[in-house]
Amino acid sequence: QVQLVESGGGLVQAGGSLRLSCAASGRTFSSAAMAWFRQALGKEREFVAVISGSGDNTYYADSVKGRFTISRDNAKNTVYLQMESLKPEDTAVYYCALTVVYWRIVRASECAYWGQGTQVTVSS
Repeated sequence: QVQLVESGGGLVQAGGSLRLSCAASGRTFSSAAMAWFRQALGKEREFVAVISGSGDNTYYADSVKGRFTISRDNAKNTVYLQMESLKPEDTAVYYCALTVVYWRIVRASECAYWGQGTQVTVSS
């Protein structure tokens, strides 16, 4: 059993930055990749970024590439999403999840555990 808790969301102006955290508790496998997804009101949940279990490999959605950075600290069982140059279209609830895919876009159906999400609102 794994529990994931996201934090760090909030209201920020366009062009600003924010760092999200996802803390894992319970049984966690060091080989598991960790992914970030987001879901805007009325839209499907979409992939944002993923990082391999070791932290050596990352993959980003085209919409955030160059602006967001995913990282992890396995000693703290935590994954981060550093968000920069935020745009109003980044407004969504952001979720973290465990997966085994790290070399391409991750599908939501490929994730086994999810947090409750944290709201990010970017004003223009």
